[in-house]
This record gives sequence, structure tokens and C-alpha cells, in this order.
Amino acid sequence: MIVNKDLLFKNTLHSLKEKVTEQTMFTAFLKIYPEEWKQLKTNFSKFNRSKQFGRTIPLPKPEVFLKKEIRVWLKSQK
Repeated sequence: MIVNKDLLFKNTLHSLKEKVTEQTMFTAFLKIYPEEWKQLKTNFSKFNRSKQFGRTIPLPKPEVFLKKEIRVWLKSQK
């Protein structure tokens, strides 16, 4: 979960010089907000370690989660 994602995504969008796509937003977010990215990965790892053997993980991988969040946010901005 990303705290203040609307603000973070707006700042990321304003920092972009090239065409805005899901991938450019993703790479810019990683550069601008490494602590938030680290927190996403940490939360996923903690949850992954705590799952019981043989059960599936309902959480998507951090990369997939962040790209989906960016995609949804970009669509809501249009």
C-alpha cells in the first residue's frame, strides 16, 4: 500500500520530461521515491515469509502492484 499515492504520482508526473506512459512513470517513481519502493518490497517480503506452506499469496509482486496503481491513476486523470 502506498501512502499519499495521489500526491506522489502527481509529483512524479510533473517531474517527467518525456512522454507519459506507465513505464516512464514507473521508472521515475523508483528514482524519486526509493524509500516508498523499498517499503513496498519489504511488506511483500514479510507477507511472503509469513504465509503458510502450500497456500497461495494474494498479494501481487511489488512491480506488478505499482504498475497497476500507476495505470489506474493515469486513467483517472484523463
